[in-house]
Amino acid sequence: MKRVHVAAAVIRDGSGNILIARRADSQHQGGLWEFPGGKVEADESVEAALSRELHEELGIVVGAARPLIKVRHDYPDKQVLLDVWEVSTFTGEPHGAEGQPLAWVSARDLSSYEFPAANQPIVAAARLSSQYLITPEDLETPALLRGIQKAVAGGIKLIQLRAPNGYDPQYRDLAVDAVGLCAGKAQLMIKGPFEWLGDFPSAGWHITSAQLRKYAAAGRPLPASLWLAASCHNAEELALAEQMGVDFVTLSPVQPTLTHPDAQPLGWEQASSLIDGFSKPVFLLGGVGPAELQKAWAAGAQGVAGIRAFWPDS
Repeated sequence: MKRVHVAAAVIRDGSGNILIARRADSQHQGGLWEFPGGKVEADESVEAALSRELHEELGIVVGAARPLIKVRHDYPDKQVLLDVWEVSTFTGEPHGAEGQPLAWVSARDLSSYEFPAANQPIVAAARLSSQYLITPEDLETPALLRGIQKAVAGGIKLIQLRAPNGYDPQYRDLAVDAVGLCAGKAQLMIKGPFEWLGDFPSAGWHITSAQLRKYAAAGRPLPASLWLAASCHNAEELALAEQMGVDFVTLSPVQPTLTHPDAQPLGWEQASSLIDGFSKPVFLLGGVGPAELQKAWAAGAQGVAGIRAFWPDS
């Protein structure tokens, strides 16, 4: 069965709302919502196909666009490759040129709409930011909480509360305070034993590669309404993350780091190759920061993750 190559767009307006369209009942996966786009013709580049489809479907002309995520998905009757780009500027007023209903939806509300299964990783990518802050390990609690507060005020939307020295009661207390600082402003990702999963109802969970190896076969330990992420370092761990049904991963180390000087870096080429075979958002980690964001996008990543590069007092 030949895989159908589709160019699709996450189109944002000036307020950050995202445009979605409802599929006609007569179509494959009819009646569900989708991100606008269509088939890439044999002689077309993805960018050309995207521009053509969005002009035909919505009557708009694409301005600025960049790669967001590639998703391979196998339905019983069809195999698709969704080549998704984020469109941040366009001209014209979007309208359903083919009669399809449209809706502008906030990123937070996207998960309330019903999409085809192949679109779920795109929903995640559209809701996630491009920068993932991991807290440092050598700070006293007051300094750590001050830093989180400053990072959130500076616009950081995704934060992992690192737990390098085991999962002790002190970490739990810290997590309670961090949840409060992030409430309504940023998504906090917690680490710890699975026994704690029910204790932080608004936090997401970032599991270690060791937890991934131990628990992946049991499936997803959290409801779909909560974010689940995993630390990955190779193709085997990415496959386990897929098996567990995580929403996104970190892939590391891309380059040499001070935190893990003995770890063998993947390098950009291998990182890009690993991302290409994985249909979920990936944050590149290890020797990267905001300066490498464009390079990370070009490699197929959601964005970059880091400690020193993002910590406000570094």
